[in-house]
Amino acid sequence: MAAKPGVGLYLGMMSGTSLDGVDAALVETDGEGLGRVGRVLTLPMPPPLRGALRGLMDEAEHIARDAPRLLAAEAALTALHVEAVAALCAREGGHRASVTAIGFHGQTLLHRPEQRLTWQIGDAAALAEATGLPVVHDFRSRDVAEGGQGAPLVPLFHAALLARAERPVAALNLGGVGNLTFLGRGEAGQGGEILAFDTGPANALLDDWALRHTGIPCDTGGELAATGKPNEAIVGRLLSHPYFGAPPPKSLDRLAFHRAVANSGLDALSAGDGAATLTVFTAGAVAAALAHLPARPLRWIVCGGGRHNPALMRALASALRAPVATAEDEGWDGDGIEAQAFAYLAARSLLELPLSLPGTTGVPAPMPGGRLSRPARG
Repeated sequence: MAAKPGVGLYLGMMSGTSLDGVDAALVETDGEGLGRVGRVLTLPMPPPLRGALRGLMDEAEHIARDAPRLLAAEAALTALHVEAVAALCAREGGHRASVTAIGFHGQTLLHRPEQRLTWQIGDAAALAEATGLPVVHDFRSRDVAEGGQGAPLVPLFHAALLARAERPVAALNLGGVGNLTFLGRGEAGQGGEILAFDTGPANALLDDWALRHTGIPCDTGGELAATGKPNEAIVGRLLSHPYFGAPPPKSLDRLAFHRAVANSGLDALSAGDGAATLTVFTAGAVAAALAHLPARPLRWIVCGGGRHNPALMRALASALRAPVATAEDEGWDGDGIEAQAFAYLAARSLLELPLSLPGTTGVPAPMPGGRLSRPARG
């Protein structure tokens, strides 16, 4: 699509709860419609940094904000983002001078909206200095401070991608946590329905299980789950968690279900049976979301790392009893949706357009957000 007046080029970045890497993508937008949406570039998370960040998540409630381990991990994380900007711009032919701003999500360590608390680390000022580009960051705090969940923030980008789609339709992201965007009849913001919330755990529990039992940080290709059989009693216990019956808005921290899993009996299962059980549970958590939607989606479009897991995709199709497609079936880059979304949200932030709505985070009114860090040099 040709750029129109007011369209800028934005670079979005995401380091998600799966801790698999840093994603970066370029998007042309005026903050409402979309021009060119670039393919994602991913730099894998170095294992030492992944381990450090995973440990900080476990300690986030208690660790001092100036703890040396925390500051060292934040510096390494920021350096990886600087590297990703350079690599993406080199791949795209030196676009850096054309970039209006970077949308920098950072790494979530703790998300407790019921306590008006959300915490992402990453040094936006250092990123701005290293790249010479303005950096929009801290996307969630304002929403949470106003009583919203602060998540999910991708729905308005989903709505832009699906502006011409037949509705109702659902976009489902399966990262560390699962979240969906439901789009009903009409256009979002013009009388159409838009509803979004976290469905439950997604890859996080499976990743932790696979790492503990195989030393590999995910169930590659669903191969571990394929060797086992789901324990339906444990699936039932996990799906009885009060989270699934609670109406939206609602969102989850990556570790929100660890206690429930520890008390479920899962640890008594074999590696394959445990992976199969968590796979069916993840799909069941998505199906439980149907009770909170105003209509059944005609189809589901799956983004995020979970779409690479054939066992999970089969479980989803069975649980949802509806067509389940991948992002690539729509012509999207399924690994890049969140990075692209934060490019889009950076534009909206600079224009003081809402990043969240009552139907997406439960915030009382459409809510702008984000903060801007500029490089000291021109």
